[in-house]
Amino acid sequence: MMAIDTLIPATMSSSPAPCSRSWSISEDSLRRYVQFASESCIQELLAASVTNKGNGNDGWKVLTLENGVEISKRRSDSLHTFRSRWVLRSVSPQQFITVANAIDAAKQWDSDLVEARYIKDLEDNLSIIRLRFGDNSKPLFRNREFIVYERRETMEDGTLVVAVASLPKEIAAGLHPKQSNAIRGLLLQSGWVVEKLEDDSCVVTYVVQLDPAGWLPKCFVNRFNTKLVMIIENLKKLAQACPSEGEI
Repeated sequence: MMAIDTLIPATMSSSPAPCSRSWSISEDSLRRYVQFASESCIQELLAASVTNKGNGNDGWKVLTLENGVEISKRRSDSLHTFRSRWVLRSVSPQQFITVANAIDAAKQWDSDLVEARYIKDLEDNLSIIRLRFGDNSKPLFRNREFIVYERRETMEDGTLVVAVASLPKEIAAGLHPKQSNAIRGLLLQSGWVVEKLEDDSCVVTYVVQLDPAGWLPKCFVNRFNTKLVMIIENLKKLAQACPSEGEI
């Protein structure tokens, strides 16, 4: 990461117009906007994590179910939203989130990422982050950058949720001007829902819908989304190597 009205996928048949405006807003206004927008993201993530028992009534279509990993997609406007679900044995929710939120280690589970850094912390659980993919990234990632918020919440039942989505382009431009050689993409919805199981294992649901911007055929955009869903395999390996709370 949820589908925020102000973050509409760009038309893919032509190059999007560059952002010519930027908004300078106060930190308090930015905080209130992100709190409001991220609440919608969290509810969308929680809804996506609910098992539909294969009845298909919620619009999710299973693409593959192999080795305990389910990958599904659901049509949303002109793009698809992708969902990966996985039971991680002997990995606690906190172990997984510790790895998933380790921004300095992000390149270990996404080889196309060249930079991930915090721009601003709005609250203990609310941050603004810049993600950048460089010249040597794969064609779908090359020279893309994203200005996103990240909100981290623990639900009453202990479920951990991390919601991530792009800021509106005018707000993003005011916080961090776009580099001349970069294309600013839109992360329309993304995030994790991590549910605890009785045996100190967890169920992870990862949802992503992304418009990388620039002129790209829709099939390539969808491959971009699929690739992002697959990074859960790398995260699993890192989480299994992360010390549990009892070992720290």
